[in-house]
Amino acid sequence: MENNTLLGEEKISKLLLKFSVPCITALLISAFYNIVDQIFIGNSELGYLGNAATGVSFPIICIANAFAWCVGDGAAAYLSICAGRNDSDSSHKCVGTGITVSFIISIILTVFCLAFGAPLMSTFGASSQTLSMAVEYFRIIAAFFPFYLLFNVMNSMIRADGNPAYAMIAILTGAITNIILDPVFIFVLKWGIAGAAWATAIGQFLSFVICALYFIKPKTFKLKKKSFIPDKAILHNIVKLGISTFVTQISIVVMSLVCNLMLYKYGELSKYGPDIPISVFSIQTKVYTIICNIVVGIVLGGQPIFGYNYGAKKYDRVREAYKLIVKYSIIIGVVATLIFQLYPQVIINIFGSGNDLYMEFATDTFRIYLSLISVTCIIKMSVIFFQSIGKSIHAALSSLIRDIVCFTPLAIILPYIFENKQAGTGINGLLIAAPISDIIAIIVIVILTVPFFKKLGKEKTTSTIDNFSSDIQKSEKGVIITISREHGTAGKQVGKLLANKLNIPFYYKEMIAIAANESGLDKNFISNLNTNSPSILKDLYLGTNAVQQAVVAQEKTIRKIADNGSCIIVGRAADYILRDYDNVINLFIYAPKEYRIKKVMEMYGDTSEQAANNIKHSDEARAAYYTNISGKNWHDMHNYDLCIDSSIGTENTVNLIFDFLKNRKDK
Repeated sequence: MENNTLLGEEKISKLLLKFSVPCITALLISAFYNIVDQIFIGNSELGYLGNAATGVSFPIICIANAFAWCVGDGAAAYLSICAGRNDSDSSHKCVGTGITVSFIISIILTVFCLAFGAPLMSTFGASSQTLSMAVEYFRIIAAFFPFYLLFNVMNSMIRADGNPAYAMIAILTGAITNIILDPVFIFVLKWGIAGAAWATAIGQFLSFVICALYFIKPKTFKLKKKSFIPDKAILHNIVKLGISTFVTQISIVVMSLVCNLMLYKYGELSKYGPDIPISVFSIQTKVYTIICNIVVGIVLGGQPIFGYNYGAKKYDRVREAYKLIVKYSIIIGVVATLIFQLYPQVIINIFGSGNDLYMEFATDTFRIYLSLISVTCIIKMSVIFFQSIGKSIHAALSSLIRDIVCFTPLAIILPYIFENKQAGTGINGLLIAAPISDIIAIIVIVILTVPFFKKLGKEKTTSTIDNFSSDIQKSEKGVIITISREHGTAGKQVGKLLANKLNIPFYYKEMIAIAANESGLDKNFISNLNTNSPSILKDLYLGTNAVQQAVVAQEKTIRKIADNGSCIIVGRAADYILRDYDNVINLFIYAPKEYRIKKVMEMYGDTSEQAANNIKHSDEARAAYYTNISGKNWHDMHNYDLCIDSSIGTENTVNLIFDFLKNRKDK
């Protein structure tokens, strides 16, 4: 409750400062980690050719990041959820599953990359001048993928375990090691590009060792041998919570791959040749990442603020936080734009000098390609904002519109048009693809955002929960009955009648009222968790920040109710949540479709077609919710102690269950 009060009442600017600074720091250290090699290589005798050689490996490293951050972010989020539930058993399984799965993925990636290093580098844009250097660099980096992936995954888990300072030390140690070893290996020992690779690899290995040592004595869980046996249900939750990160990274891979191929193709036809464009783009990518990471760090800090206040229907605070972050994002973007327009050579020279053609193309790239980086910042922040409040479709559109929908096709089409119009100018078409993509994407973002904020808080919602008690009823210790049911089976009525017959408390909307009262979230927001999940992108919806806060609040309430004695709980995956409790009986109520359609028509006054559609929608949403909570199939009879067809009539169904309970007790 204390943290909820903080998120719901503390001054927004103060909250942002508290949450954003650690995020920005971590992201900047991570970005700097990847920049150091380029700075030292560019200033060595390798020059821009060396930077071009390292640049072609970027898409593969992004693929490794996609898997590492998907598992790491997903496991970290699930670990936080487990902490909120006081679920220590799932905590250690989550950590072990994440480590084992990431290790298996890293071995597969390493074997593949070492076997096909040369073809991969050639495919991703290495020229005859840079291929041998690219392969030499890439093979050393790929050989250390197991340590790299595990370091990233474990680092996320350490932060989630409540020790961000330790996680920061692990990253800093690797980064500082890289900085120290780069000049030693490149300039003193004359190892060339291999020296840069070894400096990076050794830094990553040290970060891995520091992270691994943490797990000897973590805060909230204790690892056992069985922890490392992958748990299917937990892995499902990890992937669900990390899938948005994976999609984002894969979109970067697609964009980088297309970019490299076009740079090579049209660079070769231009006066610059293939190596200058690829070298310059590898530099601008790193600079672009620094700017975006600052904005992303600010928005990530705002994520819990958005999520909690949206769930609590404190929409004025959502608006205030949004406006503040937009303002900061624009300021950062404008400052970066001014530097790129007025002093691009200052940035370029940090990464080493080149000939006149190199400086000419680098200057054009920073002035044209990054001309609307302030707009890009707004796009990046919009993605995280919509993720925070459970708007998964908005988030997915915001995420994909610039890089995949716009930039990727434009990067292919525009150079072709330019080259056909005037030989040697195709490369210029690629430069303007970025600002055009920014313009189209920001129009879409505005179309999504303006109506959203206009409607925010103006929807007329009729609460069906206000008359329900937010108190937990005491009862004798005894059987706890959970009821899962298809829509139209009268499962709620069955539960209520059975509760009266057994003289025990009944919870349906009551548990939502209790969860809302204890968490500070809105009743209707919690109530709609398993009805509002879209027919597509269900995993993204149920994995979003605001929704997860409500899920955790509801699960804690279900456990609290069960701790107070015998009762009946309807829906909300209660059977799975109480799986470790003794004396729990799990029921599933179903019926033929025709019976359910007739029942819904009687209860809600629907037409036959409306009833069929409502049944389909409701059952899909309940199934999706159950799967996302448990990783299991909602309709699988093996999840329940008794499955019963309620078409025999409500009274008969109650009597049958009563007899089942009596016979079970007698045995």
